[in-house]
Amino acid sequence: MNFRIEKDTMGEIKVPNDKYWGAQTQRSLENFPIGDEKMPKEIIEGFAYLKKACAIVNNKLDRLDKTKTDAICVTCDEIIQGKLSDEFPLVVWQTGSGTQSNMNVNEVVAARATQNLGKDFRVEKLIHPNDDVNKGQSSNDTYPTAMRIAFVLDIQKRLIPAINVLKTTFENKSKEFENIVKIGRTHLQDATPLTLGQEISAYVEMLDKALNQIDDSMKYLVELAIGGTAVGTGLNSHPNFSPMVSEVLNILTGTKYEFKSHPNKFHALTAHDAEVVLSGVLTALASNLMKIANDIRWLSSGPRCGIGELNIPENEPGSSIMPGKVNPTQSEAMTMVAVQVMGNNTTVSVAASQGNFELNVFKPVIALNILQSIRLLSDTMLAFNDNCAVGIEPNLVNINKYLNDSLMLVTALNPYIGYEKAALIAKTAHKNGTTLKQEAVNLGILTQEEFDSYVKPENMIKPTL
Repeated sequence: MNFRIEKDTMGEIKVPNDKYWGAQTQRSLENFPIGDEKMPKEIIEGFAYLKKACAIVNNKLDRLDKTKTDAICVTCDEIIQGKLSDEFPLVVWQTGSGTQSNMNVNEVVAARATQNLGKDFRVEKLIHPNDDVNKGQSSNDTYPTAMRIAFVLDIQKRLIPAINVLKTTFENKSKEFENIVKIGRTHLQDATPLTLGQEISAYVEMLDKALNQIDDSMKYLVELAIGGTAVGTGLNSHPNFSPMVSEVLNILTGTKYEFKSHPNKFHALTAHDAEVVLSGVLTALASNLMKIANDIRWLSSGPRCGIGELNIPENEPGSSIMPGKVNPTQSEAMTMVAVQVMGNNTTVSVAASQGNFELNVFKPVIALNILQSIRLLSDTMLAFNDNCAVGIEPNLVNINKYLNDSLMLVTALNPYIGYEKAALIAKTAHKNGTTLKQEAVNLGILTQEEFDSYVKPENMIKPTL
């Protein structure tokens, strides 16, 4: 491989001749051969939006000439479009401020922009990574800003649409099954009836609440650290720089959730409570998806020796030894995602607690885990929707069998004969293996006609008094 010599404040270092990055990126590559987890592409995209916005604002403030500004903007657009993805090789396991990734972006933008201006970046750089691309900035305020840009955009692009897709499917199923009365279950035991539509309506509400909780978390997440520079004072930055950058970012990204300057940059650099809130919202969603997936796989268990109230799509063979076996694989995948997201939340919470003095230096691991949670939740909801939820159908034979066999229908008798007599009927029927009606009559508590008029499952699915 051909190399060139690049220099930084530490001295000279060999850099691959076909790469735009410079000395600091190369040092990071050599110093941190840790794991395979690359800095997420969403963070790099966030950096590109930020560097473009900063260049535009620096030009407006007469701190950067138009030629350099235009060249930087063109290069940032190339990064956003994914054209330079191979130029960002660094792993997450680096400095906790994300300095090397900030410089990776600065170096690539400077070199590529120089090339776009018609010069050979290997010989000279018309644009300097620190003095031009990073003007008025620090890694300490750019990385947390790029991180939040990435979160907000990914939530809008992936998570919210995925929630809406699954929510719509459950809304349709709830409506379709609104007249199917089935037995309810609490504590894994028989309970009073409800409709299958009512049961699924809980899933709809869970997803709707998730959307509301995401909206609530955004009011904190859109506050940006940019302009705080090294420790929050704004040293070497223009006093109008931060609000102006936020305004430009809103234009460039077209975000529904408008970015704004964080009112206290000291808070913005050293604490990540907004990220903890977001991670908590993602965990709440994961908890509900775990519940939904478990409900559906239990209700579809069988086909002959389980509950079997639901039929779900048969997507692939389920066993390498048992012929004909089909498993609830979409539920299993979703529950594994839920567990991973819960684990990610623990990582984020601990990492966010490590803000020592003026700076939290666990930012990359916070970014990695939150972005993974967003991606996994989005992907699993779409897969579950397409390969399971849309194909859910009721097994009316089993639904009606369990409904008619349930001893908990006796609850309908409480207003007429009282709790103690109703309990006696249920316990006697259970002991003797008989029906509620038989024991109500045998015990001399009710006539058949009275029992039939009081115990109607279809009348037990709403308030009755």
